[in-house]
Amino acid sequence: MPVSFTVRAVLFDMDGTLIDSTPAVDRSWAAWERLWDVRLGVRASSLGQPARDIVAARVPAADAEAAFRDIERLEVADTDGIVVLPGVRELLGAIPADRWAVATSCTAPLAAARLAAAGIEPPVLVTSSDTALGKPDPAPYLAAAARLGVDPRDCLVVEDAVAGVQAGRAAGCATLGVLGSVPGATLGADAVVTDLSRVRVEREGERLRIVVDQPATDPERKISPT
Repeated sequence: MPVSFTVRAVLFDMDGTLIDSTPAVDRSWAAWERLWDVRLGVRASSLGQPARDIVAARVPAADAEAAFRDIERLEVADTDGIVVLPGVRELLGAIPADRWAVATSCTAPLAAARLAAAGIEPPVLVTSSDTALGKPDPAPYLAAAARLGVDPRDCLVVEDAVAGVQAGRAAGCATLGVLGSVPGATLGADAVVTDLSRVRVEREGERLRIVVDQPATDPERKISPT
């Protein structure tokens, strides 16, 4: 049974939603763990939070800045194997350029590196370098909506991580989950889709009708853990 959202703009997460950077993310964080003798206990690619926040929770405060600089350096340097996920180019091409944005937990240098590797140029980009608070705080999505000049309550957030869905909901947006880093039942989104090839856009005057032709009911991950 199709599900649809009628909104003015669409706000996308980046990693796990538009692109698959999982191998690069896992390689970088594995190197960081060895460098700092820290175990995350989870895959960093499943968290959806800014690296600065992940690091700060796991190293002494006095080391946090140096540890953050190390993971940023490692991630910016590794873009091997980054690919655009199914349906992304077609979906982005169907949305008017002034009606979509990317809000990512990556820093500005890292987002630029990964988007360049994927060949995606968002008209509006909000990174963790732009807001004092990151996901699950709503600040990134509020900033993206503001830059588009759209009320966040009239936006759809598309996310693959729990923290990102929480951020979108806290901003007042509708939420569409994409299977990737966590099972669909865990996401807490208004609807979940296997990938964005199942999503299409219909123009309704100044509004966009985002139609999910095959909402996901299978909680299995589409990006396999390493």
